[in-house]
Amino acid sequence: MKRLQYLLALLISGLLLWACASSPSKTTSSEKEEPVVIANDSLEYEIIIIDPGFTAYLNSIAKPEGFYSQSYLENKNQLYVVNWNYRAQNPLQFNPNIYENVIDYSPHINYGYEVNYKLFNYFEFAQQKYRMSLGGINRWSR
Repeated sequence: MKRLQYLLALLISGLLLWACASSPSKTTSSEKEEPVVIANDSLEYEIIIIDPGFTAYLNSIAKPEGFYSQSYLENKNQLYVVNWNYRAQNPLQFNPNIYENVIDYSPHINYGYEVNYKLFNYFEFAQQKYRMSLGGINRWSR
């Protein structure tokens, strides 16, 4: 009788542990993230960002449009573009998988608020994701 009670307690414990175990999670998403297009049609200017996670960052973490002034965004983008382009032009020193392309950004062209907003947020996203600093004070590189 003791043996049966011991066996039953062991079986119940095993079932309890099995029931509490986590189920395997699916790590790959079946939905593809659409690239973010930064464009100003009147200037024939376009940047396509295909970095996974940027859309989620833009929709959840980034400050809303209108939070920053256009002049603030332009000043930050000028600084970030200079540093980005330096890294893109030095693939032996910096990861060419991150800095794939040089960005043609002129301080003498008014790209509009939306282009500056999305470009600025991409730089902020990249600094967070890749734990780097493109200049200035950066909360992600600490």
